[in-house]
Amino acid sequence: MPRERADNRGCGGAYAAGRPHARAVQRGMPRRYLEDYPVGANAEIGNVRVREDEIREFARRYDPQPFHTDPDRAKEWPYGGLIASGWHTCAMMMRAFIDGFIDPETSLGSPGLGPIRWRLPVRPGDTLTVRARVVANAPSRSKPDRGAVTFEVDVLNQHGETVMTIEEWIAIVRARPA
Repeated sequence: MPRERADNRGCGGAYAAGRPHARAVQRGMPRRYLEDYPVGANAEIGNVRVREDEIREFARRYDPQPFHTDPDRAKEWPYGGLIASGWHTCAMMMRAFIDGFIDPETSLGSPGLGPIRWRLPVRPGDTLTVRARVVANAPSRSKPDRGAVTFEVDVLNQHGETVMTIEEWIAIVRARPA
């Protein structure tokens, strides 16, 4: 599978079996099935621009700590200024991942996640890129119409620094059920 690169705003630009196709939300695109994620495949997805207003809004609703909500008070913490919640970083990663790599029409969701590591703060003005590697692909033994793919995912800032890592498991429909 070729290396994949999405456009800005964390959307589109993915490939299936080497064929370019439109964003997953557009009609008429080729589907991506379990068989389209071989072990060793990788993708680079993203260019998600991190905005201060989005950091603050997410934090006000879901993680109301001063270093996420108040730029002035955030300077009092060791981070030296406003930073995104780790959960917000996860949400931005997931949006880019679905828009640019996973077909929402064949995804059956996730039974869980592996370890999440927030390695560096994400700040207003950062641009995030998501790198995903397929490390396992297993058809279900009990449900022949599906299987599970395990991805190792890295989120990098515009300097190429890893800000977050996560292991993601996604159940996906098979194109050719056994």
